[in-house]
Amino acid sequence: PDRTPRVETWLRFWYAWSGAAFLNSYLRVVTQLPILPQSKEEMDALLSALMLDKAMYEVGYELNNRPEWVHIPIQGVLRLLEGTA
Repeated sequence: PDRTPRVETWLRFWYAWSGAAFLNSYLRVVTQLPILPQSKEEMDALLSALMLDKAMYEVGYELNNRPEWVHIPIQGVLRLLEGTA
């Protein structure tokens, strides 16, 4: 328990870094395809919607399979809604 804040700091760093690395690689490949929104605002809205959809799926999964873990995806949903994810 005394290391929890330090571990959470590293986990948030890893989450941000790995997400940025994936998104940058993905966008480099598909930027010229007509499947992406053209404006940054539209791209941000699409990405936010997809991330919230995935987080809500995870809430349902944990409720059905590991209810004692449901607090983990709920924290993610709350961070997305607050704009801190």
